[in-house]
Amino acid sequence: MSAVGNRSNAVGRASPRCRMPLMAPPVGPLGAPRLGVAGAVSVLFASVVAVVLTDPAGALAAASGAPGVSLSWWQAAILGVVEGVTEYLPISSTGHLLIASRLLGLPDEQGSPGLEAVNTYAIAIQFGAILAVAGLFWRRFRDMVLGLFGRSEAGRHLLVVLVIAFVPSALLGFLFDDAIESALFGPWPIVAAWVIGGVVILVLERTGRIPSRRPAAGGPADDATTGRSGDGPGDDAPGRDPLLSITHQQALVVGLAQCLALWPGTSRSLATILGALLVGVSVVAAVEFSFLLGFATLTAASGYKLLTDGGTLVEQFGVVTPLAGALFALVSAVLAIKWLVAYLERHDLTIFAWYRFVVAGLAVALLLTGVL
Repeated sequence: MSAVGNRSNAVGRASPRCRMPLMAPPVGPLGAPRLGVAGAVSVLFASVVAVVLTDPAGALAAASGAPGVSLSWWQAAILGVVEGVTEYLPISSTGHLLIASRLLGLPDEQGSPGLEAVNTYAIAIQFGAILAVAGLFWRRFRDMVLGLFGRSEAGRHLLVVLVIAFVPSALLGFLFDDAIESALFGPWPIVAAWVIGGVVILVLERTGRIPSRRPAAGGPADDATTGRSGDGPGDDAPGRDPLLSITHQQALVVGLAQCLALWPGTSRSLATILGALLVGVSVVAAVEFSFLLGFATLTAASGYKLLTDGGTLVEQFGVVTPLAGALFALVSAVLAIKWLVAYLERHDLTIFAWYRFVVAGLAVALLLTGVL
């Protein structure tokens, strides 16, 4: 899923240090929360095992698919990896999943048998990417729960700005989901969004509108890159943690920008990160806020889709196949998030612009040759 946006003030410049960890060690994916990741993986793995043990015949049937449309375990694994790798990178998971589904020969025409089940499956495996963020940033979520009960000022502030940023795209998606899906969920609109997103990245990078990741030689360390999670007395004070410096107005702008991600191929991650950087938010806060906002957005979208079309999904593919796909999505999302965090410590977004151009070109070639 995708989007573009952030903040209320004029464009500002931030100066995060290239040698500082992009995320503070207490909450970042490169440090402490390994237990959270292991727990998330264990939840999905245990779910798969439980289904297999309690209903081995149904599990076997689920692996081969119901009559009409089949989804083998390796197809489920491919879609899971595609979802996990692309969900939090600024390259559009929705676009990649739609193209991957067509290459795998899954239904893609309106009215095709099994199309609704395939679309719901693509949404369901997002739970793997959701659990990846929950595992990597479990202390953030702990603080938000404490904030909900008035026990953490930092957690309450983060919870409020996330809700503010979440509402616009949730409302727009709820009201116009069918219209958007019928108009934009196709290969050519996705190709256009890939190209436009790449152009935007290059223009913003080359005009200096995006803050540099590299510090001035010999410059003092930027306190904004040394955020803390609020584990001790006094750590709740906004200002110590770059993520907690996000204002309500900035969060609203991020949420409005995320609405652009309803156009498949735009990339929710690209939208939120670029928007945040454009209004002067540090790389630290922009990237982590994008992850957390993605958690909220994907949870709502996946939950709603499963409530409305989950029966079709289970009837067509059973339970094991979606769970297995989500497991692959979880593991690959963890790896992708860690890579992105490490990469953005020292590099800009230009590589993603060129990637978008390349994948758009490949998609056009496949469309013109009739492969898609």
